[in-house]
Amino acid sequence: MYNFLFFKNVLFMKTAIKILKYAVGIDISKADFKACFVSIDNNQHIKIIASRSFSNSNAGFKKLDQWINQKRKDNAIGLVLVLEATGVYYENLAFFLQDKQYALSVVLPNRAKKYLAYLGLKSKTDKIDAQGLAQMAAQQQLRLWQPATKFWYELRALTRHYQNLQEQKTAVGNQLEAATHSANSSNFVLKSLKLQIKRLNLEVKKAAIAIKAQVQKDEKVYAKILGICKLKGLAILSVSTVLAETFGFELFENYKQVISYSGYDVVENQSGKRSGKTKISKKGNSRIRRILHMPAMVSIKYENTAFCNLYNRTYEKHGIKMKSLVAVQKKLLITIYAMWKNNTAYDNQYYLANIQRKGTGVSLSGKGSSEAADQKNTLITTS
Repeated sequence: MYNFLFFKNVLFMKTAIKILKYAVGIDISKADFKACFVSIDNNQHIKIIASRSFSNSNAGFKKLDQWINQKRKDNAIGLVLVLEATGVYYENLAFFLQDKQYALSVVLPNRAKKYLAYLGLKSKTDKIDAQGLAQMAAQQQLRLWQPATKFWYELRALTRHYQNLQEQKTAVGNQLEAATHSANSSNFVLKSLKLQIKRLNLEVKKAAIAIKAQVQKDEKVYAKILGICKLKGLAILSVSTVLAETFGFELFENYKQVISYSGYDVVENQSGKRSGKTKISKKGNSRIRRILHMPAMVSIKYENTAFCNLYNRTYEKHGIKMKSLVAVQKKLLITIYAMWKNNTAYDNQYYLANIQRKGTGVSLSGKGSSEAADQKNTLITTS
């Protein structure tokens, strides 16, 4: 009798298991992408059904669509897809999947990395990453992806073009400097390099005008940018670049994600009694760090500002100028994010009054500071 009840209970448990959701994780690169199809049941058990590689092309996208439909046994069961935002390589696939009306979520690389670390995955391959993303899609209720408007994609193309022109100008300028001081320089080379710099200067000016014209197309965006530019050191170009690289901070839920995405998150090297150097990871959007370098340099020249005070305070602490400058860059980014999200403009007097009253501040290490309070205290409404 006991054995009969035991096997009856086991049979009941097996029949009671029901698939609740299908999920597909996609790890993409320039040439191809790996997809992992999993299911999750009512016991929270995740089963890997299949994995496959596809080319990052329209042909590969169509094969992925067919493959998903083949593996999806029951159309009544929900299906979600999660895709990691890897550079610009994910965008064509994301638009394709949205056109096919898939429930798609796009996650930032730093969020995906932290989740994979949470799973305890020691190895790293495209296949393992795809499995981890699929598990994330199965277990978490992720926000569905909504593409940025054409306005942001055009602005990003313009700001990146501007930065590329500046890089070319710097490279040609270095060549001209070397050729000028060479013992056996060529007049033809010197003339050619000077013409290149002249042409690049003209193209840089045109790109800057095009960026301003682009942000002026949207009155609300332009007004918010002008409010942010009240902060000394920031200009339309630098703010536009930050906004273009983040699509107006659309995918970001808090300022910590912005910091990590830009590579300003702190990496500590400490074990036991040994304490190594504390530095930023630099594993993020380098364009944001590059564009904030000069604004940080300018902002610390103005005395009695939050950024000048931050620079002086951190420099007195460790005596490293570049480290203090990076702290200012990080604070500039946090401030831009906060002002944009709250639709507010910068007011230095309001900020300093709150600093003196509350003693808040931002340090590079993040210890003994209240960045959340800094965001709040930095702002005052334009009205």
